[in-house]
Amino acid sequence: MILESLNLEKYMDEHMELASYLVRVMKYRPHMKDESNMGLLSHADKNILTILQSNEVEGLEVQNKDGEWFEVKFSANSCVVMVGEAFKAWTIRRLHAATHRVVMKGDKDRFSIGLFSVPKWNSIIKAPEEVVDEEHPLFFKPFDFGEVFKFFTREENINDKFALEKYCGVSTENL
Repeated sequence: MILESLNLEKYMDEHMELASYLVRVMKYRPHMKDESNMGLLSHADKNILTILQSNEVEGLEVQNKDGEWFEVKFSANSCVVMVGEAFKAWTIRRLHAATHRVVMKGDKDRFSIGLFSVPKWNSIIKAPEEVVDEEHPLFFKPFDFGEVFKFFTREENINDKFALEKYCGVSTENL
């Protein structure tokens, strides 16, 4: 649906070949007295897309562009879809990789299921030529996902919001 909305449906087969998929079940327990209520530190996913479903126990928060945090409200039949850094690069920032975290409140365990669409290790992420225009200049050089993932996991880059831009950004203007 995303590729269709960007008129890039001809890349569907390429996208399917690029990705592998991981399903993860996550459990966050309520915080104990004198313990942080942070269930998961703030980060943006490095993959293509993440689809999350939760057991309706609150906790997922997303940061807006002004730096403010807001709580995501799940209903019983809803999912949240988040863009990862790799897809942000492929769409040259037409899509935003949301910074998010889990903050535990209350006394119930929080369960969620995540489906992660992840580029295969040696996949080259390169924006299609037709997405580059005056309004959307090329922001990222093509990169090997495995190499950029290694760069992301270096201690100095783990919490750096601009690690991708530092690794393969064409320009650091307009960050």
